[in-house]
Amino acid sequence: MSNPDPVSGYSTYQQPPAPERPARRPDNGRRLALTVCTIADTAAGLLVLWVLLYLLDANQANVFVDFVHGTADWLAGWSQDIFTMDTEGLRVVLNYGLPAVLYLLIGHGIASRLNRA
Repeated sequence: MSNPDPVSGYSTYQQPPAPERPARRPDNGRRLALTVCTIADTAAGLLVLWVLLYLLDANQANVFVDFVHGTADWLAGWSQDIFTMDTEGLRVVLNYGLPAVLYLLIGHGIASRLNRA
């Protein structure tokens, strides 16, 4: 007679079944997280691009430079003149760099929470 138990007289431990989770589509959370990251990265990229164009003394009459400047002004409207430095270049870096960093931190933070959900 064969005994299936590993030690005679003791029964094997059987793990209880895992609780059933409601079915969810993992793609939806990841897709939303990717969208949030893309928006945050684009906003930060436009702000950094404006800072670079300003520091490199780009032609303000150019249509592309004007578009980037207008978009950066709109994105950083809430942070304008937080820093009032005598040096114009430093003022632009700080007043447009702060929103860029915050958009990245907040956007990627929200995306990581969406990925976990």
